[in-house]
Amino acid sequence: MACTGKYKLTKSENFEDFMKALGVGMVTRKLGNKTSPTITVTEEGGEYTFKQESLVKTSEIKFKIGEEFEELTADGRKVMSKMTLTAPNVMVHEMKGTNGGKDSTCIREFLGHEMVATCTVDDIETVRTYSAV
Repeated sequence: MACTGKYKLTKSENFEDFMKALGVGMVTRKLGNKTSPTITVTEEGGEYTFKQESLVKTSEIKFKIGEEFEELTADGRKVMSKMTLTAPNVMVHEMKGTNGGKDSTCIREFLGHEMVATCTVDDIETVRTYSAV
């Protein structure tokens, strides 16, 4: 099963504490908790596109597996990111903080009918479940 598809957030656990641990401001945290973004992941010629759309903001990144790239996260943090595949349907997103920002990791499991994203910063974990659309 490939790491591609279109998914809408249906369940979110501990996201507020996760954002707080990253240093995200209160207003952005409140907005982030109220939105149910749609994520579309496509791949063409070895380059992936990861598009996240919500009522608040749309962001898009392009990357190749195993290659580091600069990313401006949806909450405005600048990080150096790298994606790796640990299984045909599991993508690991490592984000190294810049300018004193924290490091975080998101493991996305693509299960066909859903995508489960488990993200960690320090000892705080959030699990966000997205249903295929």
